[in-house]
Order: sequence, then C-alpha cells, then structure tokens
Amino acid sequence: VPAAWQRPYLNIFKHFRVEEWKRSAREGDVAAITDARLKGTVYRIRGSVPASNYLQLPRTGTQSLGLVGRYLYLLFSPLPRKHFVVHLDVATEENRVVRISFSTLFKEFKSTATWLQFPFVCEAAEGSAYDRAARRDLVGAAPADVRWTCLALDLRSILSLYLGRRYSHLKSIKLCSNLLVKNLCTSDLVFDPGVTFADAWQATLACRGVAPMPREMAFPVPKGQKWHDLYDYIRFPSEGSKLPYDSIQKSCPSPVAGGGPVSEDPVHQLPQPVTLTKAVCDRLSLVHQITNPKAVSAPW
Repeated sequence: VPAAWQRPYLNIFKHFRVEEWKRSAREGDVAAITDARLKGTVYRIRGSVPASNYLQLPRTGTQSLGLVGRYLYLLFSPLPRKHFVVHLDVATEENRVVRISFSTLFKEFKSTATWLQFPFVCEAAEGSAYDRAARRDLVGAAPADVRWTCLALDLRSILSLYLGRRYSHLKSIKLCSNLLVKNLCTSDLVFDPGVTFADAWQATLACRGVAPMPREMAFPVPKGQKWHDLYDYIRFPSEGSKLPYDSIQKSCPSPVAGGGPVSEDPVHQLPQPVTLTKAVCDRLSLVHQITNPKAVSAPW
C-alpha cells in the first residue's frame, strides 16, 4: 500500500522534524516555547501581519506533503485578543489544487472553484462573562480566555460538500499569526480526545470507527478531571450535517450571519456506526499498542 507509512496516523511535526527547519519554513516571529499548561513544547506564531509571520510545511511551494489521511487534526490555541489565519492546499483526484482557509479575520464564507474561506469563531471559556458577550458577536478576534482546541477537519467531506470534488491528498500547510500550535496529524480514523482507551475497548468503539487521541498528540488531563471541561473539540463539517456550514465553530447557539443552520453541539456525539474491515480494526489495535506503553510487555 503506497501510503502505509502514514497509518494508523501521522504525527506531522515529528515526521517532518519541524524543530530542525530543514523540511519546513518559518518567517517572522516564530519560536518554540514551553507551555506550562500542556507541559511541553509548542510553537508560537505572532505578528501584526499574518502573511509575514508563519510556519509552513513543506519548505517550498514546489514540494508536496503528499498526506492522504481523510482527517487533519490541528492542536492549537489562538492568541488572546488577536486574529489568526490558516491555509491548507489540498489536491483533488482531478489534479486541481484547492486552498482551504479559515480565519477570525473573515467576516463571511466565500467560495470559488479553487478557494474556500471559512470564518473561524473562537469561543470563550464556558460560563465566563466574556462568553456571554461573545455570543452576541460571533465573528471577531479571539477572546481573552480562549482555550486550547483540537480541530478535526474532514478534508474529504469539505471538498465534496462545498465543491463537489473528490479529495486526493494534502499538499501544504501554512499556519499564520497569531497562534500557539502543539502539533498536527492526519489519519483515516475518527479520534475523539475525550474518549480514553478503556472507554474505547470496553464499549467496542474501535470497530465503530472511533479511537482515543494517540497519547503523543493528546492534551494533558489532570486526574479526576474531564477533557471536555478543559479544552474545546471541533469537528468540521459536524457529524450528520446535510447543508454546508458557513463558519467553523464549536457550536451554533443561533444562526450565524449568512444563514448557517442551527446545529447540536457535536462534542458529545459519537459518529454514526460504520462497518470497518478487519484491517482497519487491526490498525486501531496498533494505535492502542504503540500509544499505551503499559500494553506492551517489557523485554526484561
């Protein structure tokens, strides 16, 4: 299988050794820093002009990542009171390159044959005073207490739903200011970061296509606390949506400008059951083995 090296998932920053800057590029104010909340290294991209401050994979526009995973997972946090921009260049089976962009700078959804622009709606921590105010004005800069987010983009569905195109592979990623980024990964599997390995196997979720987030990609959760109480999880397009949405956000408490449909919060919903082959279930088992050291016998 040509893309076997990308399965069951691909840790993009690790595979392309982002810290060496040989297969990736950075421009402007981009730095590796230690994040106290996540207890590890993250990349901070900041600056008043997004086009001049960015982290890019691969290094040049003539190269291609060649990543075929259906889902792209971006683990990030917008910088408070700032705007950010992300560009993804994807290839269709018809050899057409389509740019998928999302940003807090975009006021409305725009679409051409080669470019999809989605407003990204940042939500404040639930229950905060800012959260109440933010719901009155859904589009804008990140709030002061924005949370770390796991954004799961279904690239195949986005191309199909908005352009009627068939997805081939991800060519490039450009993360522009203002962002903190922990990592990215691609996979054909649906990862729910709120599901533990015990949950997955006891509930036989693995063969329904749902898997826990690999440990090397996960946000830390202190003992006794729940993932969804600490972080945000956004799937786009949200599960079961029949009509195109005109913004990327955690939930839609009311229709957004432009006529987006009201949706239920997808965070606590599991995908509809799917029939998976034995090979896919075996890959899920492999995820469990390589990301849970306790499941592997010590050699001594």
